Amino acid sequence: MKQLLALAALCALAASAAEKKAVVPSNGPKPVGPYTPGILAGNYLYVSGQGARSPDGKFAETPEGRVRQCLENVKAIVEAAGLTMEHVVYTQVYLHSSVSYEVLNKVWPEYFKKNPPARATLGVHRMPTETTVEVSAVATTDLSKKKPIIPAGWPKMNLSPGMMVGDRLYISSLLGRDPVTGKIPESPAAQVQLALDRMKAVLNAAGMDFRHVVFINPYLTGAVPMGVMNEIYAKHFEHGNTPARATIQVAFLPHQGTIEFTGVAIKDLSKRKAVRPKNMPPSPTASPCVCAEDTLYCSAKSGFIPGPNSGIWADNVEDQVRQSMRNLLDGLEEAGLDFSNVVASNVYVDNLDEFSKMNAVYAKYFSAMPPTRTTVSPLPLVERKRNANGTFPKLEEVSVVAVK
Repeated sequence: MKQLLALAALCALAASAAEKKAVVPSNGPKPVGPYTPGILAGNYLYVSGQGARSPDGKFAETPEGRVRQCLENVKAIVEAAGLTMEHVVYTQVYLHSSVSYEVLNKVWPEYFKKNPPARATLGVHRMPTETTVEVSAVATTDLSKKKPIIPAGWPKMNLSPGMMVGDRLYISSLLGRDPVTGKIPESPAAQVQLALDRMKAVLNAAGMDFRHVVFINPYLTGAVPMGVMNEIYAKHFEHGNTPARATIQVAFLPHQGTIEFTGVAIKDLSKRKAVRPKNMPPSPTASPCVCAEDTLYCSAKSGFIPGPNSGIWADNVEDQVRQSMRNLLDGLEEAGLDFSNVVASNVYVDNLDEFSKMNAVYAKYFSAMPPTRTTVSPLPLVERKRNANGTFPKLEEVSVVAVK
């Protein structure tokens, strides 16, 4: 009980309860699922993943036009919150193979002319409504707290390697690729290490190290074995006190990369606390959730049932979503929170033809103001059959951010 109260108190350091406000622009496309376009919570605006459809439901004819419309949709939400695109501090960009990284970079400076946000970019198999580009964002309400972090000697880019916002650092996705020579090491282990070395350089430039990280997305292609990534990764963090993590295998990465890391860190370690429900053993790779002052970052959860008879036993997306939400609730409740505190989520599904089935279950866990959300299908469909142990493949995965 004392530990639970201490965690709840830690997550409420900045404010007794951050007021949440829905942001719904009058000039943006209507949500296609149970999510809110934008949510203001405390000092941050969270923006749902925005696709390339215009408000009247049409797509531009060119990839360049689609990227531009996608960013117009983000802009509509940001401005409806009384902010500008300069207030944006972090973005995640999801590309279909029909939209090149070069096209993205050509359009990007039109919307971020000064102090561009940190950015993660990854390629996915499919997105809702058949959009070919999707962008989610986080913005600060106080521009005076925004400070780009650029390690010494790094080449100029149209993104900030890191973006400091007060005590919080958002870190761009950093590939296992030399940014000067463009060389990618031959071995997967060396690629992982290089990507982590680059993340370390950004952390160090902000006066931090890996102890300060609260959340990480490792995005990797099939060229990097998960076991190799985990072995290298675990050496950089304290066992049982690792960041929350959502590890997603994707269709492709920029510059033919094979792995990249993006994440969030907090400078004051007294405001950082790993949260682990009693049914979860300490892990060398991921904490169920990590509290960063008033914000809780929770690892992606699937329909996996922990314990002696562990595995995914549900054979359909609806039941797997139910178990994922049950697993997420364990972490939320350990921190003294619940689903009403969730302001943002990422949903990864294998089959977007089942979008409505997933939404029907997901919606039951939230009130009239569901969190912002980004939904993608990272890879082609998995084969749905039991393995030798009798368990089923993962059909979905959900990570969340909650604010006290």
